[in-house]
Amino acid sequence: MKHLKVYSKQEVLANTTIRRFETKIGERVQVIKDPKQLEESLQNTNARFVIVGVLETIGAKGNLSTIATESIWQPFLKSFLNVQSNDFLEGGEVMVLGHFDFSDVENIIEQSAQTIEEKVEAYRHAVNIIDAEVEQIVHMITQNKKLPIIIGGGQNNGYPCIKGAAKGWFKSGVIPFAQINAINVDTCADYRPLEGRHNGNAFRYAEEDGYLEKYCVVGLHENEIQQNVWMDIVNNPFMDCITFEDIFLHEKRTFLEAIDHATEFTIDTLCGIELDLGSVENSATSNIHSTGITSIQARQYLYFAALDSQPAYLHICEGGQDVAKEGDGASTGSFVSYLVTDFIKALLQGY
Repeated sequence: MKHLKVYSKQEVLANTTIRRFETKIGERVQVIKDPKQLEESLQNTNARFVIVGVLETIGAKGNLSTIATESIWQPFLKSFLNVQSNDFLEGGEVMVLGHFDFSDVENIIEQSAQTIEEKVEAYRHAVNIIDAEVEQIVHMITQNKKLPIIIGGGQNNGYPCIKGAAKGWFKSGVIPFAQINAINVDTCADYRPLEGRHNGNAFRYAEEDGYLEKYCVVGLHENEIQQNVWMDIVNNPFMDCITFEDIFLHEKRTFLEAIDHATEFTIDTLCGIELDLGSVENSATSNIHSTGITSIQARQYLYFAALDSQPAYLHICEGGQDVAKEGDGASTGSFVSYLVTDFIKALLQGY
């Protein structure tokens, strides 16, 4: 994994504000003791959750988006490590492994490709590099029966999360086949055609390659679904969706009823839990919406999805700092920190 940066305890503490009379999660989280013995460290740790960042905007650019989806990791990390360690979450259950940085790949494309068409083609080809490395770390984490939490980058990383988790949990003996389900709260299905990898077709590729069995999208915006994709979803018994309009405009069911439906639909095996931050109203994301779910509803989603499904991994993506709006990255990082701690706390209740 050429692009993986593994953290030392000193690097974690450098992002942690130490204060007298209190303890931060950054002082409690575990790290890889020897980067050269990565798998051995994962085998030997008693941490239940392993957090990894993905710094890339390649998948978004391959789908004609420009927001810096690589920028959410550092604000998230700073916020997460400074959460108070207490009876609600002590922190020792978590390992902060490190992050991927694919900026060198992006720089080569920016310097070499001459036209927009060349850049898009190059970005879509480069996503395969990201797929391979993210899949490898997710596979390694899950085959050692730890739960990966992947933060940052585009929705394109849903594919290697699904593939790596399916193969890893299968190798660990937890599931009988290398195939899992997925729930995604998103404004779009990310089920575009197989036209080269980007952040709009992760679930199509995962299904095509046989690693995704059932898929449910909650909060799909009617204005964003392509007709051919809509027909593919409604005619596939292994796929389901509940539109944003059916929840909040037509009031056919409440948001929590929609989440309950999604977890019931996917309960038969392990399930990837996906959240595209573009579904959250006015978030700094690759697809900013003036209408969407609230931050509280996003937190409820991850809390109840953790409680009511069999999570294979957590993937929070498409968050980033809009260069025109200073401070968006920090506020989104704090929000993502809440989402991650909600998810972890819910699962710890079940142990």
